[in-house]
Amino acid sequence: MRYFIRLAYNGAEFHGWQRQPSDSSVQEAIEDALTRVLRVPTAIVGAGRTDAGVNAATMYAHFDVEQPIPDCDKLAHNLNSILCRDIAIHSIFPVHDDAHARFDATSRTYKYFVHTAKSPFLYPLSWHCRWNLDYELMNVAARRMMQYTDFTSFSKLHTDVKTNNCRITHARWEREGEQWVFTVTADRFLRNMVRAIVGTLVEVGTHKITVEQFCEIIEKKDRCKAGMSMPGNALFLWNVTYPYINDER
Repeated sequence: MRYFIRLAYNGAEFHGWQRQPSDSSVQEAIEDALTRVLRVPTAIVGAGRTDAGVNAATMYAHFDVEQPIPDCDKLAHNLNSILCRDIAIHSIFPVHDDAHARFDATSRTYKYFVHTAKSPFLYPLSWHCRWNLDYELMNVAARRMMQYTDFTSFSKLHTDVKTNNCRITHARWEREGEQWVFTVTADRFLRNMVRAIVGTLVEVGTHKITVEQFCEIIEKKDRCKAGMSMPGNALFLWNVTYPYINDER
């Protein structure tokens, strides 16, 4: 039987989601906890692979078991008792046997948090920007991204994906209290994509490049032409949507 896990994590202490030979990962921590509670080696498949230091407000993963789990709430409670404070299991629930946390996701949403006034409370889950950014112009550039599908210029080099095509359906900067928040939704994201987008939009916001030059960077399909990769600590995987999961779960 297949089950989904809905969870969240602070990525500061991990070298990303994916299990690695010698570095700590979120996947490894959860698999080890599941194996301990279920008393059988248990692997999980996540909705995506966040980079080192990147956080998740909502992440989904699936795992398989031979026998039905009698009490999913109790299993979630037991996992939370074992896992470190940086990982929280929100819920565990059964899905159909072919459900897939990665391939069935119809969209993913990321948020990048920025604050301008120095704050010991917002850091380190927000990036302290010391410049006055032109967010209106950055939004003009962000909207232009929805005209493109090939985002090679914002992808980490030498990845193993078959295509760099993504369909962005939402991209916007908005003020939320003391912070500016960039929200971007797409059917899929490339490695390092959001951090590279934000870094290049910052160049638009400081008037280092124009909106037209921003578009030219996308069209050149060359990572070396785009802006810097922003720090991962201010980036959150915010939501993942599935056709068979109620968003209010």
